[in-house]
Amino acid sequence: MKIATFNINGIRARLPRLIEWLEETQPDVACLQEIKAQDESFPEADIRAAGYGAIWHGQKGFNGVAILARGCDPVEIRRGLPDDPDPAHSRYLEAAVNGVVIASIYLPNGNPRPGPKFDYKLAWFDRLIDHAATLLATEQPVVLAGDYNVIPTRTRDDTFSVRAMADDALLQPESQAAFRRLCFQGWTDAIRARHPGGPVYTFWDYQAGAWARDAGFRIDHLMLSPAAADRLIDAGVDKATRGKEKASDHAPTWVSLR
Repeated sequence: MKIATFNINGIRARLPRLIEWLEETQPDVACLQEIKAQDESFPEADIRAAGYGAIWHGQKGFNGVAILARGCDPVEIRRGLPDDPDPAHSRYLEAAVNGVVIASIYLPNGNPRPGPKFDYKLAWFDRLIDHAATLLATEQPVVLAGDYNVIPTRTRDDTFSVRAMADDALLQPESQAAFRRLCFQGWTDAIRARHPGGPVYTFWDYQAGAWARDAGFRIDHLMLSPAAADRLIDAGVDKATRGKEKASDHAPTWVSLR
């Protein structure tokens, strides 16, 4: 079972790239973030024509998450986190697909910091960690997939330049501490389980020639519960997708489970 996460950065603008990627790689589940579309504007017909059922949680112009499943419809479990600090934001969607619980997550960016946006990021992360503990207690295979807007370490393995990102909310000690708290609950970072050392990036900015310079960083993560980690076969990044015309600034990131 191949499960991918892909911040699409506008599903209407990137629809040809999305359909192309689905056809080329055929993930069993694709979690999308930043669909940037109201519920009624989601291109369900195009997604179904590509062979995928879908559920989505939209918002006009911002945020928005979706879960696509090849050959079936995801069974929705919840939309929005319990005690979400701002339920007007569409950032969390959870479903069951073929015996696996899967969440599509778009964690707040948090810039500029310090300030209310960074406070909101940390508050939202706290709610995610609380809910993740509830999911762990079920002892089911669970995958928390999404754009976490957190660079896990201050090393070249996770970012092209610690100095360039030093003031960014993605690389702050508080953001990284929250990510570690999630890991310490018992979640496995799928990418690092398969690629424990060396640079692995999932995002390259549109500016300053970041893609051409490979000036990227890793903020898209697939976190596995123990029952899911026991089934881990492989994980990786579809980096070539980022280099295509009118691509998202993120690359799809995936995990394969037995």
